[in-house]
Amino acid sequence: MKKLFVPEPVSGGLILSYKCSTECKHCMYACSPKWKADWISEEDAEKILSQLSGKIQESPVGRDKIGLNTGLHFTGGEPFLNFKLLLNVTQLARKYEIPSTFVETNCFWCRNDEDTREKLERLKDAGLQGILISVNPFILENVPFERTERAVSISDEVFGENAITYQEFFLHHFRQLKIHSTLPFEEYLQKAGSGILSYIELILMGRACYKLGRLYRKYPAERFFGASCREELTRNWHVHIDNYGNYISGYCGGISLGDARDLSSIREIDLSQKPILDALITDLKEFYELGKSFGYKDLSEGYIFKCHLCIDIRRHIVQQNDKFTELNPRELYQYLK
Repeated sequence: MKKLFVPEPVSGGLILSYKCSTECKHCMYACSPKWKADWISEEDAEKILSQLSGKIQESPVGRDKIGLNTGLHFTGGEPFLNFKLLLNVTQLARKYEIPSTFVETNCFWCRNDEDTREKLERLKDAGLQGILISVNPFILENVPFERTERAVSISDEVFGENAITYQEFFLHHFRQLKIHSTLPFEEYLQKAGSGILSYIELILMGRACYKLGRLYRKYPAERFFGASCREELTRNWHVHIDNYGNYISGYCGGISLGDARDLSSIREIDLSQKPILDALITDLKEFYELGKSFGYKDLSEGYIFKCHLCIDIRRHIVQQNDKFTELNPRELYQYLK
């Protein structure tokens, strides 16, 4: 029997919902206001967090410190769309002694100083160690920059060095451009010049393949034959578990290794029951041929990266067949474009 062995996670994120206040062009998980909220239940959150207890490793500088790829973060979607749930899962994480916890946010909710400070202080009191504030040209399209600046300022007061701005370059650049509200991405490129793209830490996966692909050189599918996704699919750091219990590794939104409400069931995966996973860890050529068996047609313009080829084939298969349990959540494929 062919099996895929998946190591226990050492860091990651809990996706409370895919519902978001925005529909960013770069989103790996195709989050959107169009998603049903489907917030994770507190019962499921407790099942997951109790199993992560003792596995999630603390930041190298201490369990009360945070880092991008250490500890556990609460994310989405946008976690602050359901502040009560965010507060409750924070308390659960403290109950199970999970270190280096933080929340990731686009700051849409930071409309005034008083409410912003109150929410952050309540989260800190509940046991949250820090916050990651997302700052980039894609969020700027929908979230007024003054809200981002408010979040940065007050988070610095509440969490100190555990307030991370990602990416800090854009915080300073938006200030230099004297931006106060929102700004469409195309207008930002006109102001900043196309060279600014080299500063964007962009992972070419998910919606970015479709919304930003025109900015990159494309290649035929054959360019990526011989490549395997084994490393991504067995990565044990910065994994994600979503509100449906899907265990997602390697930022590979829309690929579920199994039900994280029973983490032990994911350690050894029987690949005879998971043909999508089997093909992906073997060779993208094999996955491409599987897609062809479902009538997949190559994109005439080509692909920017192997993940673009992968997700486009997956998107086609989902439209043709619903039997592959590893292609979940299926709704993700609806909101890529």
